[in-house]
Amino acid sequence: MHEVTVMTRENCHACEDAISDVRRICTELGVPWSTRDVDSDPELRAEYGDHVPVILIDGAEHGYWKVEEERFRRALAS
Repeated sequence: MHEVTVMTRENCHACEDAISDVRRICTELGVPWSTRDVDSDPELRAEYGDHVPVILIDGAEHGYWKVEEERFRRALAS
């Protein structure tokens, strides 16, 4: 089974939208997911910078700024 992580930061409207989409899709598919605040770790902040939200599937970058629902669902189905 896959695991999804949404890299976020506080007060980020795009992050809130991505979390909402990931929550809905992952709940529907029974896929575990979590969030990580990039500002809580200097290495994460350096890696992701202003590209948040970033969606990771099994630790690999799947996309950023928004959830492309069809593509996201296909990745979780494989």
